[in-house]
Amino acid sequence: MATKQEVRRYLAYWFQLGKKVITGNGKASLLPQSVLNGDRYSAEFEECWQKIISPESGDCYLEGTHETIAELLTPAWDMLPCGRCNMPVAARNVGMPALLCPCNDLPNWPNTELPAPREPIKTQDQLKTIRDRLVDNIA
Repeated sequence: MATKQEVRRYLAYWFQLGKKVITGNGKASLLPQSVLNGDRYSAEFEECWQKIISPESGDCYLEGTHETIAELLTPAWDMLPCGRCNMPVAARNVGMPALLCPCNDLPNWPNTELPAPREPIKTQDQLKTIRDRLVDNIA
């Protein structure tokens, strides 16, 4: 079962590649200009997330997919890495998988020349991890 946090992460990754969330039963779309703000998601992303999970927004789905965000939050779905690009994709945990990865219509993707989308990182934690790896390699 995909957790709320996994679905949120899934959207954050795809927003970083320019994918929109279609809302209001196809009447509007959301795409925050910034997704990350240092060690957290941006306020703009958080605002989009609140709109997406709000019942007033109607059916919401990631551009290029058919599953609604509400469906992804049910026990029938998991988040797994795409076999082609390693980005998070929705997969049914019972029955047939989704037909396409959202990367299907992105030209020149995957592109290993560019930094991949990511989650917010805590700089101090990352530096400590790097330091620990270096210390372990010296010993």
